[in-house]
Amino acid sequence: MEIRSAEFICSNTKVDKLPLPDKPEHAFIGRSNVGKSSLINMLTGKRKLAKTSQTPGKTQLINHFLINGIWYMVDLPGYGYARTSKKNRRSWEGFITDYLERRPNLQCVMVLIDSRLEPQAIDLEFINWLGSRGVPFSLVFTKADKQSKQKTIQNIRLFEREMLKTWETVPEIFITSAEKQLGKEELLEFIEGVNQASQTSEE
Repeated sequence: MEIRSAEFICSNTKVDKLPLPDKPEHAFIGRSNVGKSSLINMLTGKRKLAKTSQTPGKTQLINHFLINGIWYMVDLPGYGYARTSKKNRRSWEGFITDYLERRPNLQCVMVLIDSRLEPQAIDLEFINWLGSRGVPFSLVFTKADKQSKQKTIQNIRLFEREMLKTWETVPEIFITSAEKQLGKEELLEFIEGVNQASQTSEE
């Protein structure tokens, strides 16, 4: 897939006020400071589409971007950011849960994981929650350029091993680097395939 256009549509916290669910939608979420905004900008080819910051927790709303006029890329607030008020955290958790459970056109959640780290409990808890709700997801390992390929593979294998303690299979996995453009083609091809399958099933 080639992204020819990426247009910001809206930011919101209310599912009822989001764009009509008439197009396939893919949401991006991960632990705070996992490189989500940088990845979205790399995929779309627009350096300033999603706001990047050195401060974790920058994204606090559900951000919709219309891609090629036919599907939505959704930037969700990061989870696990402690340096904010409990009230804010409860608010984020509330509308993120609402979105993930109620959005009928949501095709896949891209769960971003820092490839430099060994398995983190908060990531495993989140994907187990997605599984309990029947929300489809893929794993996107970020920042692969920050270490050797061997170390990245080692950490992914450790993560798979942890997952298989409670899951029968591991979902689709992508290795990415926003800086090196790594994984862009594979991730966009996957999204395109999911969108085509969704369109076929509706016909």
